[in-house]
Order: sequence, then structure tokens, then C-alpha cells
Amino acid sequence: MYWPDKIINEVREKYKDVIASGKPLIIRDEKTASGRVHVGSLRGVAIHGIVAEVLEEVGIPHKYLFEINDFDPMDGLPVYLDEKTFKPFLGKPLCDVPSPTPETNNDPNSKNIPVGKNFAEYFGGEFVEVVKAIGFTPEIYRSSDLYKRGDYNRAIQLTLKNGEKIREIYKSVSGSVKEGKWLPVNVICENCGKVSTTLAEDFTTGEGEYSEMVQYVCRDLDWTTGCGHKGSVSPYNGRAKLPWKLEWAAKFGIVGVHIEGGGKDHSTKGGSRDVAETIAREVFGYEPPYNIPYEFFNIAGKKMSSSKGRGSFSKDIVDLLPAEIVRLLMLQKEPQRTIEFDPEGDTVAILFDTYDKFATGYFAKIEDDYSRMFKLIHPKGEVIIARALPRFSQIAFLSQMRHLDIEKEAEHLVGHPLSDEDKKELKKRLHYAQVWIDTYAPEDYQFAIQEKLPDGITLNDTQKKAISMVLEYLKSVDVIEGQAMHSKLHEIKESTQINPKEFFEAIYLSVLGKKSGPKAGWFLSVIDREFLVKRFGEVV
Repeated sequence: MYWPDKIINEVREKYKDVIASGKPLIIRDEKTASGRVHVGSLRGVAIHGIVAEVLEEVGIPHKYLFEINDFDPMDGLPVYLDEKTFKPFLGKPLCDVPSPTPETNNDPNSKNIPVGKNFAEYFGGEFVEVVKAIGFTPEIYRSSDLYKRGDYNRAIQLTLKNGEKIREIYKSVSGSVKEGKWLPVNVICENCGKVSTTLAEDFTTGEGEYSEMVQYVCRDLDWTTGCGHKGSVSPYNGRAKLPWKLEWAAKFGIVGVHIEGGGKDHSTKGGSRDVAETIAREVFGYEPPYNIPYEFFNIAGKKMSSSKGRGSFSKDIVDLLPAEIVRLLMLQKEPQRTIEFDPEGDTVAILFDTYDKFATGYFAKIEDDYSRMFKLIHPKGEVIIARALPRFSQIAFLSQMRHLDIEKEAEHLVGHPLSDEDKKELKKRLHYAQVWIDTYAPEDYQFAIQEKLPDGITLNDTQKKAISMVLEYLKSVDVIEGQAMHSKLHEIKESTQINPKEFFEAIYLSVLGKKSGPKAGWFLSVIDREFLVKRFGEVV
């Protein structure tokens, strides 16, 4: 059984009463919009998104909510932003930080992001467009809206009145000891507008509902400065926020969440999830949602964070891969398994090959987990039409052969004339192959026919003999046919007893100036015969 279907079966059992009542199940995910969003964040989007799609498929009412967390403080500066412009805003809520502009954002790959109404809208807006591009359609909301309209008021009040209990939960669940009169609430300084620098020291209660006033001091931190102001302020209606573990616990009930996963680091024993779930039950009176812990997303073997590297951002990946391949990357493995992705390695070519393998079974109407997955990796509502799928690595090679008729060569690859759907698929693969070659592809996939015989080529006698036999064959035919060329190379290899590695290296060195290349018979068949006769003549 494909893993989303397993999750749905468990959710059906856990929430059978809710489902029977006809009320929608609430699925929730979020991202703090503190900079360009890395590709690893798409895993949570995809996991929650596919659960929503399967719930729809089986007729269970639901809502998929996605929060742009814009009320967290700006606690660091992305390296691509102008430090002088943004350093004064460190410690302020992201929704109160001005939007970057082309002049203050030095990342050349994000110059096209529209200027937003604030910092969070600038980066959050880019991520929302990425989510749409891969076919997921959650309802987007902002955390600042919930705070400002009073949705958090009850949770803040309960937090103030249960400070000792919360301190005990932190200690017993995670071993974290809060010193002194720590109050688990961060008010916004009335003087400087920062939320990170305020230390809540005490609170008083007046008459009426939500009459509490928090006494605080705005002090310096290691990474930003406070203004020194001391004051007393109401913490309600957006004038304070909860620390994030408390905030997470509060959200479970405020939003009414039934399904919400998170990275596995949060779900370790004594971790953030344990703290949040305990506070949800014992302080706020909410039952925590169904959890889907998921493993890390690694690029080139390293856990993703707010990366500085090219190819690490979610927008980079949707520019590099079509929606169904991004979804395959995110949904092929169970959530508990790590995803390894390296755009500068062979991952991209392998993903397309994997897609093609699953497509073969699906088009043959084989009913198994692979066909089930193949259906679900396509955006909801997309009609999946059987079509020719020329191998991506071969299209990547052809895209570099500017003299070729790509459609004609693709017909040779698939063995029949191309239909309109075949041509659409070819055009799509050609586009993404060219993007990959131009940006990330490793040297093994980059080929350039050398106009002159490369310098420094030294072949032994056996290699020269094998190349001379190739030359004689080329002289004997008018047209080079891929399969026939493949068979001839095999015949020459056997008759000369040449080491296969030495044989193919001699061919690639002669034409490409490098020791590796595409499948040799097909490779030679798409190169001008007269050119090859001249080149191999020079070699021998």
C-alpha cells in the first residue's frame, strides 16, 4: 500500500467521530518567511498536500491550511541582503520589517520577486507561487492576522496564569530549566517595536476580561540591541507573541488542527513536539493532532537549512524540474526516509528515468503501488495521457547538438513518428534538459564536439586498431544507424579483444576530448558521418 493511503486509514480510525459528523478535517503546515525558502520545505508541503488530495479522493471533507509565519522576529540576515539596510530591524516581527527591493537584495536569482508590503510578504509570496507551481492549493493565512484579531488572547492569558506549570513542563519533558521569573510571553516594545529584546518580568490583573498588563524591560541581546525602555503593556490583540513551542501548542486548538507533521528533529523524545503536545493537553486543553514525522531533505549529503548555495532554494527546483518530477522527488519515499538530491550530480537524470519506469506500468494498466504513486505525483485534475518518453539523458545530449533535427532524432529513439502529445513531451524535456545543462549538470553530461583533434591524445596500438576498424565501417555506409553502429562496435570489441574501457575512451577522447560520453553507438549515429571519417582518420 502506498504510504499516503496508509496514513488515510489511520486518520479514518483516529477521527471517525469527526468524519461522521461531517465536519472537515484540518491539515496544517507553515513556513517562517525569514528569507528565500529552501527546497527542503517543499517536503512538508507535499506530504500534507498529498494527504489532502487523497482525502478528497475518498470523499472526506477537509481543509489544507498553510501559514506564512510573519509574526516571528527577524533573528538573522540572509547573506544576500544589504546589512546596513536591515540590521536595525533585527528583533522586530517580520511583518514590521520593510520589503527588500532590487537595490537591497543582492541575490541575482531573486531579482524578479515583486516588492511586497513587508519582508514576510516578499519572501512568503515567492514560496506561495512555488507551492502553486507544483499543484498544491492550500488556503494561505498569516500568523499576524490571528494575533491581531485576538485569536491568541485566551492562550496568552492561560500562559500568564500557568507560568509555573509551563516551566515545570519544560523541565520534565525536555530538561530545559527557565531561570528566575521567566514569563513565557514576548511583548512588543512600545518604544522601539522589537519583540526579541523584551523580557517579561511580571504581570498584573485588572478588572474585566483580558485585563492583564505585562511589565517588561527592553534589553540588549548578543545579536541585536534593545532600547532600554521599561513599561507595562497589554499582551493582547497583537501586542505580544508566544515563544514558538507554546505558540505551536496554541495553534493546535486555535486552528483546530487534526493532521500536522514536522521534521523528525522536532519529534525526538523530549523535543519540540513533545513539549508542544504536553502544553496543548495540560495548559490549553487541546488534543494534539495526528503527527507525520518526516526525515531530512539533503542536498549532496548535507541537511538543508537556509542555504547560501545555488540550487538550494525552492524556486530553483521548480525552475529546474516540471511539477510531476518535483512531486516524484518529494513523494516517492515514505516520510521516514531521507531524500537525497544533488542537482549537480545525476539525480535529475535518474528522476526522469524513474518517472519513465513507473509510467510504463501505469500505461500498461498494471495496478500496483507504483502505478498508484504515478497517478498521485501528477497535479490534481491533470489528465495523464500515454505518450512517448524519450530518455532524459539522451535529450540532454541532443540539446547540445545544435545541428540536429531534434524531432527526427527523437523518432529514432522511440521507434515511431511522434504524435502531438509526443511532441509536447519532447518540447518539455528539451526545455528542462537545456536548463539543467546550462546550470547544474555535471561534466559527464556536458558534451561539445571538438572542432579540431584535441591535443595530447595518445592511443596504444590496440586502440588505434579498433578505431581504424570503426573508420572502415563508417566509410562503408551512407547512413549511420544507431542499433547497427552499436552492434558493429560490439563486434569490433570482440574481434580485437580490446578492454571495453580503453575502446570507448578512445572514441570519446577523439570526438569530445574527454574520457566518457553517451551510449557510444547512438552517440556516433547522431554525428555527421563525414566529420567522423575525417576525425578518426586523423586519429589513426
